[in-house]
Amino acid sequence: MARVIHFEISADDPKRAVRFYEQALGWKFEEYPGGGMEYWLANTGPDDAPGIHGAVQGRSAPGESTVNTVGVEKLEASMDAVRKAGGTIVGEIMEIPDIGRVVYATDTEGNRFGMLEALPRT
Repeated sequence: MARVIHFEISADDPKRAVRFYEQALGWKFEEYPGGGMEYWLANTGPDDAPGIHGAVQGRSAPGESTVNTVGVEKLEASMDAVRKAGGTIVGEIMEIPDIGRVVYATDTEGNRFGMLEALPRT
């Protein structure tokens, strides 16, 4: 079963959004280097407490707001399952150095979500 492991908040002004979440919720941020876009990793609390971490990124489409990413065992099999259930794969699989592979999809209602196949832990 796939569980939500990460979220991305889209913003017209990512730095402004980072300041907001720092002040409003006490989250800590670190800019993620590379990737060709502004992307801020959000630490939302201690790793041993319930909850997940996420990120703030530039808005890539009008109306885009928050995207949840689920962890999956096998990315291609999950992509097939999404298609069979009536969803759509959006874009291509992207490699994230030292993290794994991710792809985005939409459900039958047009909601966007990500699927991440993490690299094996060593």
